[in-house]
Amino acid sequence: MILGGAIPISDLVKGLAFAVRAPVTDRTGLAGLFDVDLKYASPSTDLAAPSSDGVYVFTAVQEQLGLKLERDKGTLEVLVVDAITRPSPN
Repeated sequence: MILGGAIPISDLVKGLAFAVRAPVTDRTGLAGLFDVDLKYASPSTDLAAPSSDGVYVFTAVQEQLGLKLERDKGTLEVLVVDAITRPSPN
C-alpha cells in the first residue's frame, strides 16, 4: 500500500521501486502534488504473479492511478569502488 496526501511523483516512484524491488523511472512529466491511495498485493518471490491477497502492483497502478508501470531495460548510474585503503596514522 502507498498512501499519502499532497506528495510529489518522486515519492510515489520511490514507493513503487520498493514494491517491485527494482529501479523505477518517472516518465510521466507530471509536476505538482498528488493524493495517492494505492492498494496492491504484497509482492511474492515471483514478480510475474500476484500473491493470493490482492491485486498485483502493475495492475493496481493502472486501475487505481491511471498510470502504466512497464518493465524496461535502461541505463542506470552506478558507483564502483575497486579498492579502499585506510589512511595512515599521523
